[in-house]
Amino acid sequence: MRALLQRVDSARVLVDGEVVGEVTGEGLLALVGVTHDDGAEQVAHVARKIAHLRILRGERSVLDAGADVLVVSQFTLYGDVRRGRRPTWSAAAPGDVAQPLVDAVVSALRELGVTVATGVFGADMRVELTNDGPTTILVDTAAG
Repeated sequence: MRALLQRVDSARVLVDGEVVGEVTGEGLLALVGVTHDDGAEQVAHVARKIAHLRILRGERSVLDAGADVLVVSQFTLYGDVRRGRRPTWSAAAPGDVAQPLVDAVVSALRELGVTVATGVFGADMRVELTNDGPTTILVDTAAG
């Protein structure tokens, strides 16, 4: 599982022109991708990292700051561009595998006390953000 975390001053996701999830003020945008062998262990690891990483200003975590997180599913985090000019998506889990795991990350964050907004799984989404820093961190459970 991969989560690309972006420290933001604000972020929102739109589907068909309608805002479906947003963070106003300091927080994180978490783009979450799932691969074939991910499960409960990876979900817990990613949720803990999102909640506890001290990447907000003043070396604070989301929990320290009482900040919100916007979680958006993103299979393209598993795009492979090592060959040719077109990415391959074979490392990304199919939707019926990925959706429950992205939902589980959201649930795990909420259980940790984080306020979470979301995009719509599988929808054509537009994500708008004001990146603070910019600060962008990749959490990859395969990397340890």
